Amino acid sequence: MIKSMTGYGSAKGNVDGLEITVELKSVNNRFLDCAVRMPRSFLFAEDTVKSAVQHHISRGKVDVFISVDSSQAGDMAVKVNEPLLKGYMEALQHIAEEYSLPNDLSAVTVSRFPDVLVVEKKEMDAEAITAGIREIAERALDDFDAMRLREGEKLRDDVLNRLAVIDSLVSTVEREAPKTVEEYRKRLEQKMAEVLGTAGIDENRILAEAAIFADHIAVDEETVRLRSHMAQLTGMINGQSPIGRKIDFLIQEFNREANTTGSKCQNSEIAHVVVDLKSEIEKIREQIQNIE
Repeated sequence: MIKSMTGYGSAKGNVDGLEITVELKSVNNRFLDCAVRMPRSFLFAEDTVKSAVQHHISRGKVDVFISVDSSQAGDMAVKVNEPLLKGYMEALQHIAEEYSLPNDLSAVTVSRFPDVLVVEKKEMDAEAITAGIREIAERALDDFDAMRLREGEKLRDDVLNRLAVIDSLVSTVEREAPKTVEEYRKRLEQKMAEVLGTAGIDENRILAEAAIFADHIAVDEETVRLRSHMAQLTGMINGQSPIGRKIDFLIQEFNREANTTGSKCQNSEIAHVVVDLKSEIEKIREQIQNIE
């Protein structure tokens, strides 16, 4: 099943009290170009996220956005600076004894002294958080792939419809090409009759000239190759692996055969058919730019 290179996916989850959201979006690109945007304090998980992306996507410009809400994490702790508090207590005791003052300290009072209470952020479990982000990223990628598959199905149907049109056009070329030779033979015979008269016509010479002309304008090889290319393209878009680059190369071969057919044709009807043929090929070429 083919996939589109454009898509969007998202997923949310809770990891160690952190609310994590992963969003992905992609556009066309010849190769895989992945950019991960996340808070600096979580950059330790960046390579893991890129690895997950590479496992799902072979080409395209992919932007991954990771946001972290730590408001419910409870990752802040208040600690007592014991050495500093002890120093304060000894100093106050000395003042009370030295100057005969009451030492009426309370917990609230000492907590107001500068730097007695220290607010610290708990150390994160990088390994657990990385694993959690990877799991959420995988779910976002599954959602992302589901959208790309839906878009890919539409691309597949469009390409198959255009291949059906191309098949019909090639059939027209195959049907009209022999008529061109016959018309040429008749014109040649008519001209020779006008110049030489009926008695002077050499039928063998006419047949030989017609055979040379037929060989010059023959498009059998081109139409056979076009049908071979159509069969290959049909097989590719019904396959499983990423085939965008291969199809791009194959479409070049389509164009080559169509151009050769156009250069050989000596029939206005075939010339119009070739124009339509090249138009359909170009439409397929535009569509496959979206295929992974």
